[in-house]
Amino acid sequence: MTERLSVQERYAPNLACFGCGPANPKGLRIRSFEEGDELVAEWTPQAHHEAFPGVLNGGIVGALLDCHSNWAAALHLMKRQGADTPPCTVTARYAIELKRPTPSNAPVRLVARVVDSSDDRATVRARLESGGKVTATCEGLFVAVKEGHPAYHRW
Repeated sequence: MTERLSVQERYAPNLACFGCGPANPKGLRIRSFEEGDELVAEWTPQAHHEAFPGVLNGGIVGALLDCHSNWAAALHLMKRQGADTPPCTVTARYAIELKRPTPSNAPVRLVARVVDSSDDRATVRARLESGGKVTATCEGLFVAVKEGHPAYHRW
């Protein structure tokens, strides 16, 4: 059976982003999949992602939520525009709330949903879960960039 492609592998196989780039062998390599109107991913921490023994580093938590949310925005804008490929989007702002320590000894689940959008931007709410409990949340604004922006051709 053939493994299904994540949105990152399908639309940006050469992306080198630390959080979500399939082409970055040292990155987190998030693999996100559409499930209804949500984007979901499972990701497994390793010991070098820890802040201290047994707990995931807050910066890694932020990178996971940022990249996953960015892809939720890009896919939403692609569908809104009726396009075949997502626009390159960047983070305009985002805030995370660390609700409880995220264990580093088990897979985590990311869930993101667009809650508001216009032609070139989307607001996304996302959460990180571990063991069925929400350990962190995020809300961010992601903007489709235009030609001339350094990220314009990144995928």
